[in-house]
Amino acid sequence: MIATYKLLIADDHPLVRDAMARVIREAYADAEVIEVEDFDAALAHAQQDPDLDLILLDLNMPGMNGLTGLLKLRNEHPTIPVVIVSAEENKQIILQAVSCGAAGFIPKSLPRDQMRHAIAQVLEGNIFLPADAMRAPDSIRKRRHQEQGFTAEQLRQLTRKQLQVLEHMTRGESNKMIAYHLNIAETTVKAHVSAILRKLGVTSRVQAILSANDIDFSQFLKR
Repeated sequence: MIATYKLLIADDHPLVRDAMARVIREAYADAEVIEVEDFDAALAHAQQDPDLDLILLDLNMPGMNGLTGLLKLRNEHPTIPVVIVSAEENKQIILQAVSCGAAGFIPKSLPRDQMRHAIAQVLEGNIFLPADAMRAPDSIRKRRHQEQGFTAEQLRQLTRKQLQVLEHMTRGESNKMIAYHLNIAETTVKAHVSAILRKLGVTSRVQAILSANDIDFSQFLKR
């Protein structure tokens, strides 16, 4: 039985909405796609239709007020996955969006096939982060590592392979991509991820990525 999805696109540019709707229908011909042009309309529709499978939310449309809109939507409708869609590709903004509850971040510059992959990832219950942006060096490193990062002692608990998996996680790679790059089975990656979360004392992949973002993995992989 083919799943039928219901998705909401919230963006103030009609051409962007149309392009995203076409991307969705290319992958899911039977999908119901709703389009709105501002944050208030997106919030109202979420209140009327809590069975939405996904909301694609423009970061800079009227009513959003940056990530404030995302926080409000997540607080009022925590069961509906929300992905931020934006022309912005700053790594820190991407991480902030995910820390505020976004299930992913899709740059508007992403090629159509990658955008389809991103939407599919989220609909399957995963988090999508743009790999190219996540690999970019941080422009701002003012965040104190002591407040959000892992200690050297915590990182030394990880095996070499677990450190490699964690490094690939911080690049926004899915389990399938990590398995490919490390030449191991996807089930093995899942086992490593579970061990990483347990050893580092975090409860989610997002928490691990945020806290490991500034780590110089080369230091720990020398051993």
